[in-house]
Amino acid sequence: MHYRQLKEAWAELTAPGMPFEIALVPVRGQMLRAYKNAPPSVRELWLSTAAFGDRDYLVYEDERLTYAQAHETVNRLAGWLTRQGVKPGDRVAIAMRNYPEWMPIYWACVCMGVAVVGMNAWWVADEMAYGIKDAAPKVIFCDGERLERLFEKPGVAGDAKIVAVRAEAPEGVIPWDEAIAEPGEMPQASIDPDADACIFYTSGTTGFPKGAQLTHRGCIANLMNMAFAAQAQALALAKATGVMPDPNAAPPTPVALLTTPLFHVTANNCGAYAVTANGGKLVLMYRWDAGEALKLIERERVTSMSGVPTMAREVINHPSFATTDTSSLMTLGGGGAQLPPDLVGKIDSAVPTARPNTGYGMTETCGIITAVSADFFVDKPDSCGPAMPSFEVKCVDDDGNTVAPGQIGELWVKGTPVIKGYINRPEATAESITDGWLHTGDVARIDEDDFIFIVDRKKDMVLRGGENVYCAEVETALFSHPSVAEACAFGVPDARLGEEVGAAVVLRPGHTLDAGTLREHCAGIMARHKIPRYLWFRDETLPRNASGKFLKRELRETLKPEEAA
Repeated sequence: MHYRQLKEAWAELTAPGMPFEIALVPVRGQMLRAYKNAPPSVRELWLSTAAFGDRDYLVYEDERLTYAQAHETVNRLAGWLTRQGVKPGDRVAIAMRNYPEWMPIYWACVCMGVAVVGMNAWWVADEMAYGIKDAAPKVIFCDGERLERLFEKPGVAGDAKIVAVRAEAPEGVIPWDEAIAEPGEMPQASIDPDADACIFYTSGTTGFPKGAQLTHRGCIANLMNMAFAAQAQALALAKATGVMPDPNAAPPTPVALLTTPLFHVTANNCGAYAVTANGGKLVLMYRWDAGEALKLIERERVTSMSGVPTMAREVINHPSFATTDTSSLMTLGGGGAQLPPDLVGKIDSAVPTARPNTGYGMTETCGIITAVSADFFVDKPDSCGPAMPSFEVKCVDDDGNTVAPGQIGELWVKGTPVIKGYINRPEATAESITDGWLHTGDVARIDEDDFIFIVDRKKDMVLRGGENVYCAEVETALFSHPSVAEACAFGVPDARLGEEVGAAVVLRPGHTLDAGTLREHCAGIMARHKIPRYLWFRDETLPRNASGKFLKRELRETLKPEEAA
């Protein structure tokens, strides 16, 4: 494959005087890799999009909002927030589904120097109360469902003003129409690149979630990383084939289907930022449904869809897939979890116009750490690609010592996209970041081409009789069976071996499969000690958190070994 050309393209694009030139800059006491030509804050990004005028920006069901209309709404909101006494350094919370109001609220706040608190829309009342107490927002924008939960805990909002979005406003709550009633202008602001742009909470599958502080510098670096990944891999393929793109040809306007919640980096920092910066269209969904996604892909001529890997699988497995016009798709993939290798090939063959892509990253890195697509991904389907130029990376042992090249260790990263820390959690910050190095918690190896391979979560590993069994490997084997639609592996306590491998499986509609056949299939792929001793075949979809990841702890607690196959 074209790895020499990729390194050439990489060096060319990051060289002095080039668009992605890299320089070392002082950030919070560290000298970190940064893009020399990056805008200083997110404010500059949003203000630049006024030039897109009457282009469609937000589409939700039968509603459409142009860039000009979005800018008017943003300015009205900024004026209203200013009149409420909201000032730079304050926080404003958004607690709602992916409604069209989400993005104008976000842009209004970050352009003022106000941090957006993305409240998980799946939180119950107690979790909302925790998030509000933790982040102390001055204003909370709520849809109807979140408003009901908020009022289950009287007084929990404290002195914060509450705005009802797409919902009746009870006494003491401000209607959305009132917040955007008066014309406004974006106030002047000089924003520190290391000020908080948003507070996004980690998934919180164990204990209370942590509020990660994503800075303006970090969010812009992530945007630059995504742009760089696309250009570097395209340039490498062009160098390899000798077919160089026409420098005068206008790039296609991106149209992205957002399938994951905007209170996470996948949809917000990776989806919305990239499309907005390029004057593209964001297509929103009320909730995930593969059939509805296919209708929107056809109707809106969607060019990219990215979510958790399960979503891409559900789209290409859907009964309507063959009869839906998906010819506008240029990329189809996922993030938030490793794309199973079999899915990479299926995407590449199922959609003639689309290439598979993925980005590996974290809330704590404002988005992607790595990115890979097209031929590079097909050639190394179990890799998540090389780390982006704004990062230093290394794999370390349990003592924090760097392991030899190619050896497995926990992946640590350092760079401008790494968060400032967790609000109100200095101990958690110190545990996660050492001298600027973020401990990803992922076990990985780095090959001779600098491609990173995630073996598993460091803490998501089955220790069976002294042997490490990585859940991702087990799930990959299960997914390679054509009847398997969903699979989630985890450890089951065992008196003799410490842990045994267990897995919950959902079959594709109309398919049948027994445990013996599935284990026999796995036996041809991996060592027998890795084959699940416990298999649970479920009729309903596996439980997920708001970012689409399987809730392993819930499965571990509810599935009984004696009921397994």
